[in-house]
Amino acid sequence: MLRAGNSVACLACRSLLSPRMGVRVGVPIQKLHPLSRAIHHRFTNANSQRTPHRTAARHISSLCRLPPRTHKSRYGGQGGHGYQQHRSFWAVRLAARLLKLRYLFLGGAVGGGYTAKKTYEEWKDLLPDLSEYNWVVPDFVWELAEQIDLEKLARALPEVAEIAKLMPDLEKIGENFTFLKSLLSTESPGESALKAPEAPVAAASAASTAPSAESGEKQYKKASDKEKIDQLQEEILRSQMKYQRMLERLEKENKELRKVVLQKDDKGIHQRKIKKSLIDLYSEVLDILSDFDSNYNTQDHLPRVVVVGDQSAGKTSVLEMIAQARIFPRGSGEMMTRSPVKVTLSEGPHHVAMFKDSSREFDLSKEEDLAALRHEIELRMRKSVKDGQTVSPETISISVKGPGIQRMVLVDLPGVINTVTAGMAADTKETIFSISKAYMQNPNAIILCIQDGSVDAERSIVTDLVSQMDPQGKRTIFVLTKVDLAEKNLSSPNRIQQIVEGKLFPMKALGYFAVVTGKGSSSESIDSIKDYEEDFFQSSRLLRDGMLKAHQVTTKNLSLAVSDCFWKMVRESVEQQADAFKASRFNLETEWKNNYPRLRELDRNELFEKAKNEILDEVISLSQVTPKHWESILQKKLWERVSTHVIENIYLPAAQTMDSGTFNTTVDIKLKQWTDKQLPHKALEVAWETLQEEFARFMAEYKGKDQDDIFDKLKEAVKDESIKRHKWNERAMDSLRVIQHNALEDRSITDKPQWDAAIQFMEETLQSRLKDTESVINDMVGPDWKQRWMHWTNRTADQHIRNETKNELERLLKLQEDHTAYLANDEVTTVRKNLESRHVEVDPVLIKDTWHQMYRRHFLQKALAHCNLCRRGYYYYQRHFVDSELECNDVVLFWRIQRMLVITGNTLRQQLTNTEVRRLEKNVKEVLEDFGEDNEKKTHLITGRRVQLAEDLKKVREIQEKLEAFIEALHKEK
Repeated sequence: MLRAGNSVACLACRSLLSPRMGVRVGVPIQKLHPLSRAIHHRFTNANSQRTPHRTAARHISSLCRLPPRTHKSRYGGQGGHGYQQHRSFWAVRLAARLLKLRYLFLGGAVGGGYTAKKTYEEWKDLLPDLSEYNWVVPDFVWELAEQIDLEKLARALPEVAEIAKLMPDLEKIGENFTFLKSLLSTESPGESALKAPEAPVAAASAASTAPSAESGEKQYKKASDKEKIDQLQEEILRSQMKYQRMLERLEKENKELRKVVLQKDDKGIHQRKIKKSLIDLYSEVLDILSDFDSNYNTQDHLPRVVVVGDQSAGKTSVLEMIAQARIFPRGSGEMMTRSPVKVTLSEGPHHVAMFKDSSREFDLSKEEDLAALRHEIELRMRKSVKDGQTVSPETISISVKGPGIQRMVLVDLPGVINTVTAGMAADTKETIFSISKAYMQNPNAIILCIQDGSVDAERSIVTDLVSQMDPQGKRTIFVLTKVDLAEKNLSSPNRIQQIVEGKLFPMKALGYFAVVTGKGSSSESIDSIKDYEEDFFQSSRLLRDGMLKAHQVTTKNLSLAVSDCFWKMVRESVEQQADAFKASRFNLETEWKNNYPRLRELDRNELFEKAKNEILDEVISLSQVTPKHWESILQKKLWERVSTHVIENIYLPAAQTMDSGTFNTTVDIKLKQWTDKQLPHKALEVAWETLQEEFARFMAEYKGKDQDDIFDKLKEAVKDESIKRHKWNERAMDSLRVIQHNALEDRSITDKPQWDAAIQFMEETLQSRLKDTESVINDMVGPDWKQRWMHWTNRTADQHIRNETKNELERLLKLQEDHTAYLANDEVTTVRKNLESRHVEVDPVLIKDTWHQMYRRHFLQKALAHCNLCRRGYYYYQRHFVDSELECNDVVLFWRIQRMLVITGNTLRQQLTNTEVRRLEKNVKEVLEDFGEDNEKKTHLITGRRVQLAEDLKKVREIQEKLEAFIEALHKEK
């Protein structure tokens, strides 16, 4: 036993030893390994008297370290003993090996479990962290899920038996397919005919004995086969319809549930920040791009669905079916779509519509709001069309939201026409073509080509236009409308099949659809049109005979296909467009830094606001003008306006009477007439002109304070328009007339300063008039001898005659200083004869004309001399002394005029500061508000490369930011 393998011995030995190489004490013998028990018995019997436990353990340990001995022979000598030993340890070795397998299995299980756990952790780490997207599912949805009674929900679901009823008869379908397979596997008559000559002659003779029986059997078989085929097609069609109804019922329930969820969210059950939907972000980008005109060739290549078709082909009806509301104006045979209409469709809790530039929501479930929406669209279309035109390229933007609506952006274009009719502009056809091409030439635009199925296909114009813009048909979807009428009118329904298979037109398309948009009545509702469309295709032979496939019919399938194509195109092209606008933004910013490094980037609206504030500051400055300044300006301007009338029509006629009583009477009459008819009007004109001049003066002074000259055109327009709108208060004229009349009736000069002021005013006025008269006379007679010598000038013949006439009249005035203002006829004759004696031929008219100026100068000189005498006449005037030499009635007249000017100036100043300045400020604000709302006006008044560059830069930045936000939301939705 000791010569056996060390491994077995050691294993047995170790079972007897403790971890400290001692004997295992207290272990029962029956629980030990067999080899261990044998060793235990041997050593116990041999050394029971003298060997303690530690000695036994030491011997056993030494035995385990003995080297194995080799056997020379299997059965001889020691070999026989070895054979018995080998046979006795065979079971031990087997047991040891089995024990090893136990450890291998245990280690494999532990290692495999650890590896599986590690692999699971690695896969778990690879999964994205969806905790930050918990906001997608609102809290109230979990609350609603907890509140749902599962038993009620289970009872509400259809029973298994009911669902089984909707399932087709699989056994019958299997039989039918087996029958079809047998039909396909049978030999054709041609093959039978080809194999007939190879058959034996006996078979041929036997077949020829009963030809009539075989032919009758074949005809009966063919008839029965045809009936089975028809039954199979009907069964398949009924199954499709059952599935379709079940699907529609489930979609309707889903739609109602989504509506309830959205309404609860809308009511504020789940309070969170409302974010714009994906399609709303995209629509905003398109709205900005529609107004963007770039000089950097950054074209708008963002996808949208462009709806084109012949006039009255059903474009609008298809759009209304997709939008699930009759939102467009309708007309029988006339052009209703006069401008592009961009419709943004999205899902929402309520079926509503809204214009881009308005906050009003139209409830599409109410007929009143639908009528108002159609009317508003028609008004906007007609407003966008300029005078003399029929269609307009301006886009009307509207958004429609509702439960179950497919998200997309569609643009309804005016219908393509072949002939210009009465009432249309001559270029209507070309304008429609240019608008359609402008939208279709976008390489990412999806073209929804609408073809009227009720008319001959050869009469269509739009197919050729679409083929030019998309020859390969990679982004075109063809829609055949009015299929119900087409089925009735066409003698060959196969023609419809050719159209929807793309074999009749040279135009290519991604897909072909056939739809029915109602019976042609404008009073039909969307639901009734859907029911009619569904009933038609259920009973139509086009679908039953396989000419149309189920996925090619109904506007619902069309809207799903268009929406999928639209979003596919968006995902493929939006990032490329964002990069293009990023490059455009870099170019614009570089140009601004190079040309305007010290100026802020203010667009047209910001510049307008800045100019608006400056103009309002200038208007407010008018209220800071002092009363003294207003009155002095008003008095000066009013006298300049009325002085000619006072001198020529009042003073001179009255003074030339040479009678005191007549002078006062004439003056009073003429002053009264003047006050009643002219003076108040003149005063208000002067006041209004003064206000304008002061307003312009303040604007000019403000301009000198580093003002931007880009506002000059705008300020001038605001000033002119404000003045044009300003109307002086009419009641002010009546009160002013009374005040002026009372001022002119007063003749009492109360003190000497007033008397001296009147004399000074009279002297200044008369000297001014005398100076003007001297200037007129000098022009009449030409240069005197000094000017002729100094400037080498000569008199003309007419000036020579006038000079001689002047000299003759001066001699007459020297002889008669108190001569009247009019020259008598005999005096004219005397003057003419005296001139003729000096060989000067003169006309009597010329003599009178010269006399008028000479007498005027003579009278003004005498009046000035009399004015000097009146300086000491106040004492006589105050005591009413009558002295012919000191009758100063003319001084009193000028005092009355001067006092009227002072009182009128004061009155006008009060009206200006208390009323008119404020009214002007109000007018300026109104004009600025009107200009601010008129984009064309702002574009015309605020111009220049700097403005356009800032405008483009702002729009490009806004487009890029919105595109990036849209792309981020698009990636999150993925």
